[in-house]
Order: sequence, then structure tokens, then C-alpha cells
Amino acid sequence: MHTAIVTGGAQGIGKAISLKLMQENVFVFVLDNDKEALDDFDRESPDLQMSKTILCDVSNEELLTKTLEIISNQGPSLKYLVNNAAISRFQPIEELSLDEWNHTLSVNLTSYFLTAKQMAPGLRRNKGAVVNICSTRAFMSEPDSEAYAASKGGVYALTHALAMSLQPDVRVNCISPGWIEVTPWQKKSKRKSPVWAEKHHLQHPAGRIGKPEDIAELCWFLLSEKSGFITGQNFMADGGMTRKMIYEGE
Repeated sequence: MHTAIVTGGAQGIGKAISLKLMQENVFVFVLDNDKEALDDFDRESPDLQMSKTILCDVSNEELLTKTLEIISNQGPSLKYLVNNAAISRFQPIEELSLDEWNHTLSVNLTSYFLTAKQMAPGLRRNKGAVVNICSTRAFMSEPDSEAYAASKGGVYALTHALAMSLQPDVRVNCISPGWIEVTPWQKKSKRKSPVWAEKHHLQHPAGRIGKPEDIAELCWFLLSEKSGFITGQNFMADGGMTRKMIYEGE
């Protein structure tokens, strides 16, 4: 049985990825800094023998390092690493403090570097694979998104750098989700079943807003041997929005 780590894996896109890996007979270490979400994950898990939830703030280097050491000592070497943990903070640049900037980069980018660095020996031994969750916001922006956009741009660049550094033993790719409706996949206290107007779906060339399952399926493909000739790449999963020309007229 193969083993995986999914950061931010207890809710949202991370939860969908964790459950998909379990479905594919992969044991998953689910890291998250939200205890309520972790408890919900355990209660709702289809098979408690296929996962272990761990409370971990990935922005804390010491805590993350100790957590990864514990995982390394608990069982088989790692086969798959999914860096998904992320926070977003959108506010005018004049109001964005350096501490807030640094915290966003710590969670969204530095933790990806630290997990890859520490788990590289095991990934090499097992001819493993890494998927980093990037964002379409690495390539296009709205106002007041500097910290998030910069962190995701860094994920994109880190991905192809890691692919070169870990070759030929480890493949590294990233996924850039667009509008993914995650509220049905949140912890129970935040869970909703939103209904969007048809116009919101039809603004996407694919005809609908994205679902966490869309990202999970793509993630598994990129981890699996079915994508054995793919590395160092970014995959847009945005319903075609980054290819759509939009002009405002009368």
C-alpha cells in the first residue's frame, strides 16, 4: 500500500483529494490546522484504517518539521505528496502589513518547499510524485490580491524547479484551479449547498462552476503512473476561463 501526505487535507479541495486517494487504496496522512475540520473528517471517513488526521500549522517550521519526522517514522516511505494548504487575504496594498504578507507566503509557498525538502529522500526511494496546488491567480489577478497572487506565482516556479532537482526519480506537477465551489466540502459548521444562477455557470466555457472532485480526479491522474511522462507542468482546471476573451461593450 502506498502512502501520501495531503496538507490542508481536511476540507475543501484538500478533502476531496484525500478521499480520492483513499479510494485508490492509498493511505493518507491528512494535515490541517483546523481541529474541527479534522474531527469532521474522521467522523465522515469511509474507512478510518486508510487515513490518519494530524493537527499541524504548516506555517510553523518547527512544528511542520516534527510532524513530518513523526510521519516518516510511522510507516512506509512516502510515495505521494500533495501540497494544498493555503490561506487568502485580499485587502488594499496600503493596508497589507509585512506580517500578513509573510504569513501568507509561509502557508502558501514556504510550507511547500519545506515538505518537499524533508520528504525528498523517501520520494526518491519510492519513485514518487508531487502535486502542488497553484491557482489561476498566479497568471491573472483582481485588485488587492498581492500576497495571494505572489505566493501562487511562487508555487508555479517552485514546481518546475523541483521537477528538475528531483529528476528522474520524482515527478512534480501543479494544478491551477479556477472557480471551484468548495462550501459543500467545508467543515460541518460552515457547510452549505449554494445555488448559483445559470449565468454564473455559463460564463465558463465548460458550462459550469468547478467542483472539488474535478481537482481530485486530475490530482490522482498526475500522481499515478498514467501520467508517467509528465513532469514540471502546470494544469489549468478552470472551465476554460483563462482562455476566454472578455470585452465589455454596450
